[in-house]
Amino acid sequence: MAKAIKNTKEDRRNKVIEVLNKARGMELLAIHQYMNQHYNLDDMDYGDMAAKIKLIAIDEMRHAENFAERIKELGGEPVTTYEGTVEKGQPVQTVFPFDAELEDDTIDVYNQFLLVCRENGDSISVKLFETIIDEEQTHYNYFDSVNEHIQKLGDIYLAQIAGTPSSTGLTPKGFAVAGSGE
Repeated sequence: MAKAIKNTKEDRRNKVIEVLNKARGMELLAIHQYMNQHYNLDDMDYGDMAAKIKLIAIDEMRHAENFAERIKELGGEPVTTYEGTVEKGQPVQTVFPFDAELEDDTIDVYNQFLLVCRENGDSISVKLFETIIDEEQTHYNYFDSVNEHIQKLGDIYLAQIAGTPSSTGLTPKGFAVAGSGE
């Protein structure tokens, strides 16, 4: 008779720490990607877009910190690196479909990570993922909406945004917390 493999509390905790660290790495990549886009859009004189992407990057910073805090609570060590590369020098027409896809993929992966947390009995990490997924959906909706405007209206839409200010002030709130950047 085969002996059942017992999933110890430590094993379950390690599985949760693993997905939290993967999520943290994803957030670190997003931070770098969005800050690069923020600088480039500001240089191209699309200040309003740059400001909103900066606020989204701040949201991602908060997410990375939330994941790190939970990892520490569970006795793990938060990762400080990310996998993947930052896409640099993107034209404004490619930024928003690129970011919408990034957020859509993130939502999908985080839903899988949430299931790992649930399967391993960590309701606190489940709630953390639920909250962050909601904010990632807000980011996706923004990126997708701007992409649709660029696709439908093209240069007319971009001309309306050109020359807008990029100042976001000193708010630590980010995009989702500030109410979609409004």
